[in-house]
Amino acid sequence: MKTTIKKAALMVLTVGALTTSAQKVAHLHLDSLSNLMPETKVAKGIAEVYFNDLKKTVGSMEEEFQKKYNDYLAGEAGMSELVKKTKQEELQSLQTRIQDFNQQAQMDYQKKSAELTAPIMDKAKKAIEAVAKEGGYKYVLDTSAGNVLYSEASEDILMVVKKKLDSMPAAVIPGANPEKPKTNPGPAKKQ
Repeated sequence: MKTTIKKAALMVLTVGALTTSAQKVAHLHLDSLSNLMPETKVAKGIAEVYFNDLKKTVGSMEEEFQKKYNDYLAGEAGMSELVKKTKQEELQSLQTRIQDFNQQAQMDYQKKSAELTAPIMDKAKKAIEAVAKEGGYKYVLDTSAGNVLYSEASEDILMVVKKKLDSMPAAVIPGANPEKPKTNPGPAKKQ
């Protein structure tokens, strides 16, 4: 009988220990969170201007190529072999420059986008960390990546983190004009 009581007591202690060590898990959709942040709109605007500038440069280069190609076609019949060869090499060189610029522009745009979003993601991670600590969560999963194949029920803390973000200062976006704090002077006092 004593062994049965000891086994029962040990089982109660084990179940109690397992219950108290259960870890709270929460989730949120990080992409949705970043889209809720006003800094994201600013960063997207700056990235779009940067992208359009690159596109304009490519367009100018392509126009230059097309003009030189048309000139070549128009005068090809009267050109000597040396002039033809020189013009063809010039066209080939310009085409290579356009391709190289396009590749470099794509890499620069990706780098610029990463530079612009880094402070936003840092701010979001700080807010997630603060909410996780306040809520006693051991893990917070990002469901936007779609890597969570299975999970038991957990709490979606997206709106709690959004509320925390609203109380934090804006992320500093490189190249953005910092907003002046809005002050409400209140009603004018009569003297």
